[in-house]
This record gives sequence, structure tokens and C-alpha cells, in this order.
Amino acid sequence: MTAPETPPPPRWPHLPAYLGIAAVVGGLALALAWTAGWLAPSRVTAPRLVDAIENGKPFAGFRRAHARGVCVAGYFEPAPGAAAWSKARVFSQARTPALGRMSIGGGDPLGAEAQARVRSLALQLDTDDGQQWRLAMNSFPFFAVATPQAFAEQIVASRPDPATGKPDPATMQAFLERHPEARNFMAWAGSAPWSDSFANTAYHGVHAFRFTNADGDARFVRWTFVPQAPFAPLAPEQRQAAEAAYLTDELAARLAQGPVRWTMELIVAEPGDAIEDPSSPWPETRRRVAAGSFVLERATDQAGGDCRDVNFDPTILPSGIAVSGDPVLAARASAYAASFKRRLREQAAGEKE
Repeated sequence: MTAPETPPPPRWPHLPAYLGIAAVVGGLALALAWTAGWLAPSRVTAPRLVDAIENGKPFAGFRRAHARGVCVAGYFEPAPGAAAWSKARVFSQARTPALGRMSIGGGDPLGAEAQARVRSLALQLDTDDGQQWRLAMNSFPFFAVATPQAFAEQIVASRPDPATGKPDPATMQAFLERHPEARNFMAWAGSAPWSDSFANTAYHGVHAFRFTNADGDARFVRWTFVPQAPFAPLAPEQRQAAEAAYLTDELAARLAQGPVRWTMELIVAEPGDAIEDPSSPWPETRRRVAAGSFVLERATDQAGGDCRDVNFDPTILPSGIAVSGDPVLAARASAYAASFKRRLREQAAGEKE
């Protein structure tokens, strides 16, 4: 990690592990990718997308993806010099309150937290100029594929075979032959270490966003929230033996000792880096700039927590931050909105979390 600096002028060997989490990631993939009119030849609307995620087994009143989670709150503090990268007020205001949610992948609100391969951090930052920034981040550093059409194929390939309860390896292999870029995700799924806490997990924004400073200089960046808590592994036998609320309980115990922190690192694009393809990792040699710190102070149950009714749509951005032409990012808003409306309607009818 390097200190902030003034920006320059603009200018499958892991198949079993992949199959084990394909359904979880596939549900998220659908939520990110399917939206009205995007999938040919059939028109797939946002409500039909939510139906597909539910797969006939909805959990009324809960988020369709990342159903199990906990509300969190704290604040964001910018690093010195962060405003040189973006004029967004969050990088010049001394402290910005943060409302958020930590969760695991999957649609089961009773899912075992320690056994979830995917973890997530979502935040809402409200600055004193009346603007808002919502961030949706995951523990995987890139998506499996790059387009809504490919995500549609992924969900089909990931559906469990009724006879085995698992995706069919031949179908998945055929999917990989059509979309070899997914092998990067397979490698991550099969080899990345499991941490033993929400607090020592890194969370990635994955998509590229256009940052513009007060002088009009613009650069594309991705970002990662790097934990300041030291890494500790979670062994397979520990994952199997852990209580269902293992991560939530561990976080509560940790917060009883004091706040936990992440450093927000901007990863700066260079010419030739994929801006509109979230499945394409950027080289490890890309410049990383510390832009600030997220300080988590407290966690509360999501059933009555402030995060429950927030749609963490990552396209809600302040002045100084803009989306790219990434089709996956563009598809998220309508899909998120459809799921959000459905669960609020269920809650109003008395089917509450």
C-alpha cells in the first residue's frame, strides 16, 4: 500500500471447488446481469429474473441474493490527498457516516455463515452536501464472465441436477469451453484462502469507475477495502463444525473490543486495462493508492436494523464518480430494484424478516 499522490495527467484444475459454489455465485450473477431486453432471443424482465433466482423457493421478506446478513455502522475518513483523485465530497469531508451490511452469498437466510465461500460488504455514505454514494463489494476480486448473456449461460450450467443435487460437470465443462475467461474465477474459488472473520476479509468493488477531480482530470479506477485486522485462516474442519451464525457472532465479539478498520485502496488503470469487463483482472503491478479508511463501530440484527430497507445499488454515485460502459454494472440497478420492491411488498403484507 502506498500513500496518496497527485495523479498524473489523464490519459480448470479447480472444477470441484467451483461447482460447490456455482449456485451461490450464479444467483448473484443473475441478479447482476439479467434485465429487461438484454437476453436474446427471449425478453427476460426484471420480475422474471427474480423468479429465476428464487427457483420456486422464495424466502418471503428477504433479499433474494445475500439473504443472510447483519447491519453495520461506522464512518469513512479520507486519506490526505485523496481529493486529488475525485471531487466527491467523501474525499474532502473530515468524516462521513456509513451505514452498511455484511452478508454471505446465497438466498437462504438461515445459511451457515462459515461455509459460505462468498462474503460481501455494502455501504451507504451520506455527505454533508446532500449527496450519496452506495458501494456493493464482494470477497471475490473479479466476476466469472463479462456479459449478461454469459451470465445467463452460467446460471443454466450451474443448476443442480435433481439426481445428484449438484451441477452437472459435463454441462459446466461445456460452459467453460464457450467462456474460458471463467477459469480465472475457478482458480480463485479453488485456491484463495478462507479467513476466519468478516473483519479480516478483503472486499472488492470489481467494476471500474471514472474518478474526476476538481480540475477535471479523470482516471478509471477499481477499489479494494483491505482489512487492517490480521489474516487468520478458517480450516475446512472449522467451517463444518461452526455454528450457523459464526461470522456474525465473531464480529460482535471483536467489536466489543473496539472498532475494526479497512483501508480503501484505489487501483489505477493503465492504457490497455479492461474498463468494461469485470471478469478481467488488472495486473498486480498497477499502482495502488490509499484513499481513506472505513471504520466499523457497531453491528445490529438486520431484522430491525437500519440497513434492512436499503437497496445497495452501486450505480448511485456522487459527483466526481461515474460509471463506465460495463454492461454488468449497468444491469444491476433494474434487477436490484425488482427484488427490492418484491421483498418490501412481502414485508408490508406481514411476511417480515
